[in-house]
Amino acid sequence: MPGSPAGGADRVLYVLATLAETSRPLSLAELAERTRMPAATLRRLAGLLERWGFMVERDGSYVPGPLCLRLAWGFDQDSYLVQEALPGMSALAAETGEWVALMAWVRQQAVCLEVVPGGRPLPHPMARGRVMPLGSGASAKALLAFMPEGHRQALLEEMACTRRPDEFASLADELTAIRLTGYAVSNGEVDMGVWGVSAPIWQPSHQAVAVVTLMAPSTRAAEAVDGLIAATVAAAQRISERLQGR
Repeated sequence: MPGSPAGGADRVLYVLATLAETSRPLSLAELAERTRMPAATLRRLAGLLERWGFMVERDGSYVPGPLCLRLAWGFDQDSYLVQEALPGMSALAAETGEWVALMAWVRQQAVCLEVVPGGRPLPHPMARGRVMPLGSGASAKALLAFMPEGHRQALLEEMACTRRPDEFASLADELTAIRLTGYAVSNGEVDMGVWGVSAPIWQPSHQAVAVVTLMAPSTRAAEAVDGLIAATVAAAQRISERLQGR
């Protein structure tokens, strides 16, 4: 996540996001270390979030509260994007036997919204809710390549501060190539031994709202690269048409 925010509302959301990214309870000291906020500020924010039901204190540590669980349940049940994408994702997984994920971008991160397991094993299975930085892997690069130009340029300017000039130039060239071909491919960039291909899902406003990513072991994918790419691009197109009501 980005550095500790200055605004009050941003700080509240930052604390929630920090807690959501951790699979165990966090003490106040751990939250302070991860968010870089003063302990006094965190106590005040934790009290506010507890009153609203977003956080619960248990034995001196904090966990997501009941309102977070209700929001998560509502997202699982009612998310329009996930509901519209699932039939196409399931068909792609059945056709190829490989794992399929629905990925979207939130600030500087790629987030997995849904996963359909394939019929064959994957060395590092994708999990719903997994977060990855933009710029590495097929999903993240496709999201970055196809997002609105203003957002992309702003994120690239931030990335330029943390990458060598040659690395940044290479990424910029790669994003241009992805936009031209209509999909992104990576091999072992995020998880060793995992090959992936990602294609954009377009909403009615003609903006990419997410990407469909197919993942397979590198050795197995090498025997069917063209077919896996074509199947993923076709699946993304069908989901886009479904979203657009065609």
